[in-house]
Amino acid sequence: MIEPAQASAPRVGIVVINYNGWGHTDTCLRSLAALDYPAAEVILVDNGSTDDSLSQLQARYPDLPVIRIPDNVGFTAANNVGTREALRRGADYVWFLNNDTTVDPGVLSALVKVAEEHPHLGAVASVLYFMREPDRVQGWGGGWVDLWRGKAELFQAPVPWPHLDFLSGTSLLVRRRALEDLNLLDERYFMYWEDADFSFRLRRAGWGLGVADAARTWHLGAASMGLSTLNHKSLDWELNFTKSAVRFFCRHSPVPLVPLLAGPGLYLIKRVLRGQWARAAAVARGGWLAFRRVAQ
Repeated sequence: MIEPAQASAPRVGIVVINYNGWGHTDTCLRSLAALDYPAAEVILVDNGSTDDSLSQLQARYPDLPVIRIPDNVGFTAANNVGTREALRRGADYVWFLNNDTTVDPGVLSALVKVAEEHPHLGAVASVLYFMREPDRVQGWGGGWVDLWRGKAELFQAPVPWPHLDFLSGTSLLVRRRALEDLNLLDERYFMYWEDADFSFRLRRAGWGLGVADAARTWHLGAASMGLSTLNHKSLDWELNFTKSAVRFFCRHSPVPLVPLLAGPGLYLIKRVLRGQWARAAAVARGGWLAFRRVAQ
């Protein structure tokens, strides 16, 4: 699928996670097949899919090994499974790439170029564009976090790298030494906020964050969560997003109660006032589960 690694270029392991979304994964893998970077290999992880993802992907890519996790262990833990395999295979960098993306053929070359030119960077992100509006920026690689108001947003235009609080994990190249320094991603984040937590820990450990302006990635977003309708998937989003947000602010805010009241707390109140009882219950349960685990 991708040419074997060459000694002249840093080796990159591309970690892609599939969970009940083989159609998106197929589109992503076909996009990766056109990369112009010579020293990359895909590490596909199926995270406990309950549909026919595994058979569909194996039929389309018979030569691509798939790491199969029997049960859904969470997006973060699944990425760590792929990362360990990439490091075992000798990767100099690990590229985390969401399965609901397509990429420009030169994206990986652009990411590695920035990383190699700036050895103090622990991670480098792509510029993200909306899949359905390909000329519209979704996020310029990373964003900011307000540790007092409980908010976070992606930048929509270039900013000096020191202004980056976090990099988006949608398309993120991470240096091997940085991964080893931080002992990978924190699996207590089942999904969501793990990239912000990782970025905060990178900066605390002395690593910089950067964006490769020439690296273009198109992102569908929330493809497996069904956020457009009130169903069990959207309730899972409410629960997991809240749970991860509470953990993040408890860990990184100087006074956690302030952003928790201003962020998840206000969000819960809005759900109640709108009579969205199922969503309010999911938010409340997410907060409770996070507090209980933080206290352990």
